Amino acid sequence: MKARLFGTDGVRGVANEDLSPTLTFKLGRAGAKALSKLYKRPVFVVGKDTRISGDMLEAALIAGICSAGADVLKVGIVPTPAVAYLTRFFNADAGVVISASHNPVEYNGIKFFNKDGYKLPDAMEDEIEALIDDPEQVIESPTGPDV
Repeated sequence: MKARLFGTDGVRGVANEDLSPTLTFKLGRAGAKALSKLYKRPVFVVGKDTRISGDMLEAALIAGICSAGADVLKVGIVPTPAVAYLTRFFNADAGVVISASHNPVEYNGIKFFNKDGYKLPDAMEDEIEALIDDPEQVIESPTGPDV
């Protein structure tokens, strides 16, 4: 049985190894696809901490979100609670912070918030994970004005 991708506080791992830009892109894309079932064109607030891998993972995450037809409000370097607050403040549909909190510097993480600034329910994390794991799950790529 495959281990669950999401842990108690999002997806964490050694940046550019366990938590690669490819996986981060897929997390963004699958997150946007899952949220698009609830919102026509989801808006995500994205923030990060000061870890050196943050820029790389932020670029991959945002590319994944936008490739699925969602929009991003990039708030830059902010503490994790600020992403939760700003998600509500901007009336966004979700928030994502790139941070591994107290873990060593080589680690990083991706944590999703719902529109109220709380951790996504396990069922939504499971749906995101299923979209990543199942090759039969095709996520359409919007074109033209829908990008």
